[in-house]
Amino acid sequence: MAENAVLAALPPFRGVTRKLILVMAGACIVGALLMAVIPGLAMLLMDKVVLHPTGAIGKLPWQLLTYVFASVQPFNTLFACLSFWFFGSALEDERGSKWMGEFFCLSVAGGAIVACLISRIVFPTSFALGPGNVASGAWAFVLATIVAYARLNPEVVLNFNFIFRVKAKYMAVIYVAVYLAMILTSGHQFDAMLTLCVALVGYLFLTLVPRRGLRFLLLERAYGLRNAYYRRKRQQAAKKFKVYMRKQGKEVSLDEQGQYLPLDQEKRDPRDSKDRSWMN
Repeated sequence: MAENAVLAALPPFRGVTRKLILVMAGACIVGALLMAVIPGLAMLLMDKVVLHPTGAIGKLPWQLLTYVFASVQPFNTLFACLSFWFFGSALEDERGSKWMGEFFCLSVAGGAIVACLISRIVFPTSFALGPGNVASGAWAFVLATIVAYARLNPEVVLNFNFIFRVKAKYMAVIYVAVYLAMILTSGHQFDAMLTLCVALVGYLFLTLVPRRGLRFLLLERAYGLRNAYYRRKRQQAAKKFKVYMRKQGKEVSLDEQGQYLPLDQEKRDPRDSKDRSWMN
């Protein structure tokens, strides 16, 4: 993307970004309707899907993902979806749908795990940050998306709230500063801590995971470990073979991969164009 470009219009509505926005909007509409018609049932269902530090890492592991969709505030969800649409679509165009899906799952779940562990280990008796708090809403993932976009396109100029023009990197700093201030001053300190944890995990995912995604990285590491193992086994076998041949009164040469080199091949000039012994 060209530096210092001004982005104001909303990007195309497609891919993983569209699916996530539709689920967020649908969950909010259903939750708001249930809250208006059957508030008791709505509260019971909401309690099962919002993030509880004591339940998410234990009996209710689905909360590590469902809290993002748990909201009954239409305007809050609307602005969150618009922000995610803007930045998420741009990220998905740059990195691909598979990467975007992994980015969502790992940043949301990973940030929730970090926040729950901090709440239970560091602040076990705190009223504002302790395990007795709950968190929900899409803004945690929205901030992770904004930070990732700013990391990839720091010089792109955006229309902040469609009023002020500001570079993407400064917008990310503004959002992070707001949530840091919320931790120190507001009554939603656990929500703010969760949002910052999700943004941090999302930033680490962007920095450490290649464009092809986490699955590609894990497969590459697995193949690398397997190849290193077999290479080591060949080297050990080559050493045993050399010792055995030395006991038989013969000296042998092996290449770097542990394969046997005959004496005539060992003395052969590799630049000899008439040598055809390597051909099948």
